[in-house]
Amino acid sequence: MAHTTEKKGTFLEEVIEATPDGERLVHCLQCGSCGGSCPSGAEMQYTPRTLIAMINAGDRDAVLAANTMWACVSCYLCTTRCPQNIPITDIIYTLKRMSIAEGRYSKTDAPAMAKTFTDFVEMFGRSYEIGLAIGYHAFKRWKPIELMKMGPMGIKMLLRRRMAFIPSKIRQIDQLRAIIKKAKELSAKEQQEAKALRQPTHGH
Repeated sequence: MAHTTEKKGTFLEEVIEATPDGERLVHCLQCGSCGGSCPSGAEMQYTPRTLIAMINAGDRDAVLAANTMWACVSCYLCTTRCPQNIPITDIIYTLKRMSIAEGRYSKTDAPAMAKTFTDFVEMFGRSYEIGLAIGYHAFKRWKPIELMKMGPMGIKMLLRRRMAFIPSKIRQIDQLRAIIKKAKELSAKEQQEAKALRQPTHGH
């Protein structure tokens, strides 16, 4: 099967570069095994198969604004059943990161939840459920009524010692913070490089 050689800086190349084994993306047969295996396919604006076709076509804006990445439940069925061994779920994660970095997402609270969760991991080295609920519903979503609805369940979990009232910090938290700091630096560098690749070049 012949494949068109992509010039440097295309959306396809960005996705390939940012995904482990992403070079397998060009081998997609458009067979539909991924979409047919997906338990969330009916909720997706575009199935994984369509999304891959759009990536190949360079339809960056539509892809990064799609709800597909947020409907994905990370079950990896699409990946395990792909006859070409394309890391489809990992590609979905790549697109999710791009969508967040560029602010293309809409109609989803997933980035706010992720940011609240990672903030607590950076502070304590682990999640803090009460802080997560308060930070997410009261401050990120601005829906304190949702927090109040969770109150009875939260009290039951506290009484049964299924949830800590006070956060605890892991040992050697400085080492974890150093790793997170390095990861952020690498992510920022990758975003700058990707942005540079998207800039039009002008001949002299």
